[in-house]
Amino acid sequence: MKIDNVDSYLRDNGVNPSYQRSKIFEYIVNNHNHPTVSQIYEALIEKIPTLSKTTVYNTLNLFVEKKLVEVITIEGNEARYDIYNPEDHAHFKCTECKTLYDIPINFNNIFVKELEGFQIQEQYVHFIGKCANCLKK
Repeated sequence: MKIDNVDSYLRDNGVNPSYQRSKIFEYIVNNHNHPTVSQIYEALIEKIPTLSKTTVYNTLNLFVEKKLVEVITIEGNEARYDIYNPEDHAHFKCTECKTLYDIPINFNNIFVKELEGFQIQEQYVHFIGKCANCLKK
């Protein structure tokens, strides 16, 4: 996703673009690493000495509420964040290097007989294993 002006984008989506909010959103847009709160905090604390983890949590919750960012939970309570992506995709987490990958998937090709007659509103699929890079090592 390319965003020319983060402040305008945030404003257009109902978010008051404070300096901290803008920098947190900019980090997520520019780093496709599905970061945790701690990773965002560590990446920005030098540039924003007044930043707190609470501010990062609260900002991310606001972004999730406004559908700018989505929460990805694959293992236990490890929440990761990514730019909201309405395209069908799954996630793969490597157990060795801990990288989280977006995997394109067509949910229309997945048929689960037990869900016939149900109305599905959200779908999440994740895989855990070793990525191709780690398997080559």
